[in-house]
Amino acid sequence: MFDDLINRASQEISTVRAIIKSNDILRGILFVEENEIRKLLEDKTDLIDAVPSETEWQIYDHCAVVTRLYAIYERFVEDLITDWLRVLPEIVSSYSQLSEKIQNTHREGIGRLLLDINKNRFQHLSVETVVQGLFSGITATGKYELLPEAFLLHEQNLRKDILEKLFSDAGIENTWRWVIKHREIKYFVEEIRGNQNTPEGELKQLIDYRNEAAHGTIDEILGTDELLNLGDFVEALCKALAELVTYQVIQEKSKVGQIKEVGKITEWFKKPRAAVAKVKDISLTVGDNIFLVNEVSSCCKLAKIESIKINDVSTDEAQITSETEVGLKFDTDIKISKGFSLYKI
Repeated sequence: MFDDLINRASQEISTVRAIIKSNDILRGILFVEENEIRKLLEDKTDLIDAVPSETEWQIYDHCAVVTRLYAIYERFVEDLITDWLRVLPEIVSSYSQLSEKIQNTHREGIGRLLLDINKNRFQHLSVETVVQGLFSGITATGKYELLPEAFLLHEQNLRKDILEKLFSDAGIENTWRWVIKHREIKYFVEEIRGNQNTPEGELKQLIDYRNEAAHGTIDEILGTDELLNLGDFVEALCKALAELVTYQVIQEKSKVGQIKEVGKITEWFKKPRAAVAKVKDISLTVGDNIFLVNEVSSCCKLAKIESIKINDVSTDEAQITSETEVGLKFDTDIKISKGFSLYKI
């Protein structure tokens, strides 16, 4: 779920990494006097003359990277909330059944959009488009829609508090609590930062660097490794948020019977990536996709079943009616533990 958004963000961050590394290598060639490759380039005076000073080049890289990484993060958040708001009417059929917070945010946002409808940023909207979804919802005539623009009217950088508010207004609570417990964020803080910073501090730092770059005052030039680390943090943050929204979709679908919990992990064996689970009322087949879900550890990960065992006998498929212990091997290397819930698509 939301794989396209994650894949796009990861690819964009991968491009940033490639540019950081490429420019670092080029500086090593052009600013080391004894470098053999530099000697070969000395006849290319047009190239040598066009190269900025090493410091100016590093400042440019710093500004370009922090600006681009923040843009990737902000767009990801907005697209993720947009997708959530588009899927919600497919789960909650009646507008009146939406939470009071979502309805209030929607109505207030529609009002602000109508006031600002002539601004350039809203040129793609018409008055009819803005009001139609709300009208259908409150009059119960036709299928309602939640216009994403009504929920994304923020003017501030997406620091922790603003990020939490955006998600909360769209009906998703405890965003940051989920983020700080997510395995990739924890790995970054513990292994990359050595617990010398917090996720909130990392996000604040990125935004501060971005704002300094936008205003032309650079107090600190980040080196290659630090720029790469920022990219890793943004990617981890995006993955954590995507799993949070996936978890919320599963919870909402569970309430209306569109999906159900089919079992729980009772044992987990890391090396073979296999589990013992108690399951019931389910048909299992090798190749099936199962959501492995645990709110405590901020995990909501899709995994494919690679093998099935019942009573130590392998099988390609099983129809289970009463509660049964089943051995399941998955294609994931995430850390799973007792208590994880299983949801089948």
